[in-house]
Amino acid sequence: MNIDMIRAAQKRIAGHIRRTPLLNSPFIDEMAGRRVWIKPECLQHTGSFKYRGARAAVSALSEAELARGVIAYSSGNHAQGVALAAREHGATAVIIMPADAPRVKIDNTRALGGEVVLYDRAAGEDRDALGAELSASRGLTLIRPFDEPQVIAGQGTAGLEIADQAREAGISDADVVVCCGGGGFASGIALALEAEAPGLRVRPCEPAGFDDMARSLATGRQCRNATPSGSLCDAIVSPQPGELTLPVLLRLAGPGLVVTDNEALSAMAAAFSHLRLVAEPGGAVALAAALFRQDEIDGDDVIVTISGGNVDAGVFQTALHRNMA
Repeated sequence: MNIDMIRAAQKRIAGHIRRTPLLNSPFIDEMAGRRVWIKPECLQHTGSFKYRGARAAVSALSEAELARGVIAYSSGNHAQGVALAAREHGATAVIIMPADAPRVKIDNTRALGGEVVLYDRAAGEDRDALGAELSASRGLTLIRPFDEPQVIAGQGTAGLEIADQAREAGISDADVVVCCGGGGFASGIALALEAEAPGLRVRPCEPAGFDDMARSLATGRQCRNATPSGSLCDAIVSPQPGELTLPVLLRLAGPGLVVTDNEALSAMAAAFSHLRLVAEPGGAVALAAALFRQDEIDGDDVIVTISGGNVDAGVFQTALHRNMA
């Protein structure tokens, strides 16, 4: 992985992705005790940053690979990104999704043309084995959700935008808190910032109980989560950090941050109340860290990502009701 791959990905996907803004609210600043700058990838196509990586990976395939089709596994956001990118390239897409994924994500993936295959992660069914079997039998190209160079390069384009936008806002030193599952988004942004804004430091953020990246950064070795599911933050619940992403973050990232599901719900409510942004729980953890982990973040400015907005109506209503209470 290197900055040249990220810049090449940016050229390939230019005109297809949205350049999301960097937003600020005086109300959120007051709550956090510093200036908070929000990169709302919930406004990206398919409702999350995952479209960046999916588009970058699919656009790098040969004509023969596109003709055979692609396969991906995802709890929903990568699924939708790959389904849309494949459809735009005239390719078929098979998407392996956990049966307990939010219904809106399953439905949207199918609506985008993806052939959805469900598996039972709570019972320990192996998505990797299922993906390998389908890929081999049908000649499909696997596009991994985070441990894939072209996917990481696509996610890194958000980091190039952050570097430009921070420069425009006069921010030269700040933590950049990034919602983190397997680490593709965080590592892509970290590589981009290393080249374009070295005063900005990535801080991965995860839900409590599924903080494998934070523990891995603290110990210097790959740590696994004890269970495969059990958090509202389904979009960023991964078994362990990626083989490609962890070395990048060990070199470039600061310590990981961890927030609770309830704090993520409160951050969702704050994003809606003050910026009219719709965030899903896993997409709101970075904002939750800015609001509730103030003593673990340094500086007058902090940049945070809202990585996705694909939330079931019931969960979103719960977040808003908690805020009203």
